[in-house]
Amino acid sequence: MAINFFSEDTSFLVKQKRKRKQWLKEIALQESFKILDLNYIFCSDEYLHKINLQYLDHDTYTDIITFDNSEYEAEIEGDIYISIDRVKENAKDHKVDQETELSRVLSHGLFHLIGYKDKTRSEANTMREKEEFAISLYKKLNCST
Repeated sequence: MAINFFSEDTSFLVKQKRKRKQWLKEIALQESFKILDLNYIFCSDEYLHKINLQYLDHDTYTDIITFDNSEYEAEIEGDIYISIDRVKENAKDHKVDQETELSRVLSHGLFHLIGYKDKTRSEANTMREKEEFAISLYKKLNCST
């Protein structure tokens, strides 16, 4: 069960790596999934924009792109690219601190790998509920130690 954090084209470093990993594993467990190999790659807007163009043919900026490499139903293997520039901007726009917004985006990518979508209004509402649950779980884990 490896969860890794990398940085590309940014100096961002994850705080409290052990707690973040524990939290992500708990989210997966509550959804009856097991994390085998999960890589989070933190990057700049420009870096993620190039990936968006190259692999998805989308000429837009985004906060997250998720690649599912899983071979089996209840096992998670994937790469999640996160624009730290977007996380900072979204935190301002939503009037939350950057750690809360980071929690939202980290869990969002994991929920995509679990199978949740967000294309329709109903799917997006379910995704928001899952993200809110994940954020509260992280805050609870942070308070318990």
